[in-house]
Amino acid sequence: QVQLVESGGGLVQAGDSLRLSCAASGRTFSSYAMGWFRQAPGKEREFVAAISWSGGNTYYADSVKGRFTISRDNAKNTVYLQMNSLRPGDTAVYYCAADERVGVPPPYEFDYWGQGTQVTVSS
Repeated sequence: QVQLVESGGGLVQAGDSLRLSCAASGRTFSSYAMGWFRQAPGKEREFVAAISWSGGNTYYADSVKGRFTISRDNAKNTVYLQMNSLRPGDTAVYYCAADERVGVPPPYEFDYWGQGTQVTVSS
C-alpha cells in the first residue's frame, strides 16, 4: 500500500515562506502522479497542485499560481510544495495524495492520502 507522511507546516507571518515535504513509500513511487490539497476549518477540500510521474508536467490552482511550486525527488521518494508570499487565506491543513496507477496521464485519481500538516499564516 502507498503510505504518505507530510511535514514542514507551521505558524508564519504573511509574506513568509514554507516548504512542505511528503515522504512516500511504494516500489513504483517514480511512476505515481502526486498532488497537494488543503482544507480550512468549515471549508471544502480544495486542489492546490499536482505533478506528473516524470516531474515534467505541473498543475496549479489559480489561487496559488506564481506563489507555490510543486516538485519531486524520486531518488528520495519525496514530493515538495514550496510556498512563497503566504497569505492568511492559505491557512489550512495541507495533504499530499498519490495516484498509484503507473505512468498514467491526467486526469488523476488521488486515492491515497497522508495525515496532513497544519499551515497557519498570521496577519
